[in-house]
Amino acid sequence: MKREFTLKDIDDVAVELLNHVSGNVLCFYGEMGAGKTTLIKHLVKNLNGIDSANSPTFGMVNEYFSKKNELLGYHFDFYRIEDESEIYDLGFEDYLSSDAWLFIEWPEKVSSVLPDNTEFIYLQFIDENTRSIEINP
Repeated sequence: MKREFTLKDIDDVAVELLNHVSGNVLCFYGEMGAGKTTLIKHLVKNLNGIDSANSPTFGMVNEYFSKKNELLGYHFDFYRIEDESEIYDLGFEDYLSSDAWLFIEWPEKVSSVLPDNTEFIYLQFIDENTRSIEINP
């Protein structure tokens, strides 16, 4: 899957992405402002999440729940980690063994621990209104 989109198309992109992926570990690559957090917000919404997704930059992980009050997934932002060993203090291995969705921003900082079923999503800033998305190129 590869396409360009605007913010008004982002719900369609989220649905398309959910229909395209086969795993529950989604890694988001892209520079600051490429739309990683915004896309995750729309993924959570389209998975019937009750929470409005936001970046867990300072806490490193957010939990999201479904409308049935069941755990939907976890959202990680590893932008601020200095060393991959920091994720073990979070219990990251336990999250990986979960059946919940895992949305990971800045996954290049933890690449050696990502499971085989990881889906790679690349976002690119085209202009102020347009982004591109490519999944598992």
